Amino acid sequence: MFAAPFQLPCTLFASAHSHRSSLTNNRRVLRAEMPSFALQGSGHASQAVQRKYSIPNSSGEILAGILEDSGSTDTVVLCHGFRSSKDSSTLTSIATRLINIGCSTFRFDFSGNGESDGEFQYGNYLKEVEDLRSVICHLIAKGHNVKALIGHSKGGNVVLLYSSKYGNIGTVVNLSGRFNLERGIRERLGERAIEIIEDQGFLEVKDRSGNVKYIVTKESLRERLDTDMKSAALAIPQNIQILTVHGSKDQIVDVEDAKEFDKYIKNHKLEIVEGGDHGFTEHREDLQVVIDFVRECIQQS
Repeated sequence: MFAAPFQLPCTLFASAHSHRSSLTNNRRVLRAEMPSFALQGSGHASQAVQRKYSIPNSSGEILAGILEDSGSTDTVVLCHGFRSSKDSSTLTSIATRLINIGCSTFRFDFSGNGESDGEFQYGNYLKEVEDLRSVICHLIAKGHNVKALIGHSKGGNVVLLYSSKYGNIGTVVNLSGRFNLERGIRERLGERAIEIIEDQGFLEVKDRSGNVKYIVTKESLRERLDTDMKSAALAIPQNIQILTVHGSKDQIVDVEDAKEFDKYIKNHKLEIVEGGDHGFTEHREDLQVVIDFVRECIQQS
């Protein structure tokens, strides 16, 4: 699956799905022409123009996104984590800092999450990779120069998986992604979760009031367990610059996972935020390392 990157040209992608896109609901894609200007060392986030976008994915579902247009076509795409959204405070804080250095940003909800179409599915890594592909192809078609991908938590896995499959975006940031996808299942779903799913074919995950939040099927569990981050890491082309940032006090994904990525990704930089939790809640200033990394990579490109 991840033996070598396969790049489907966005022009072909758009052509293949143009008919399907015409059959989607009446929420149409907003179009904007954006002048290009050189990446700068400072700027003013208040000057960014915010636009909502609706983008069809390869399944004909509509993905909801927000473009924050700084005036530059140089654009960074940000990806949220498990059962989160484009409005994640971790992502919005990074987006504000990127706008301040002159980048435009695009945040979106994966299918089945936030304001996007579709039903939430556990696992679903490979479909989210294709959601990201749909977003990137759309932005490129509209004249954006997609310079970097940033993903938080599960979104970190998605941007790395995307890079292993397509390899066409030169700068990637993984925030708090999980290396070993066998871990974290029992902690989130319960000690007997895997056995229950294997026996009855699914597991209903409920809130404290007993309402079903989502269902984990045997197929979705298997997809997660079959997603091999080591193979993906090894398949990422060496010309892609990768930064992993992880909090030393992350109680959701252990910091050791970040160190595993560092072993296998060829062109990789690792930053451990001392005392940081999974969302860097009290360490947002330390995320400046992400901004500096993106700025340096764009200036080199």
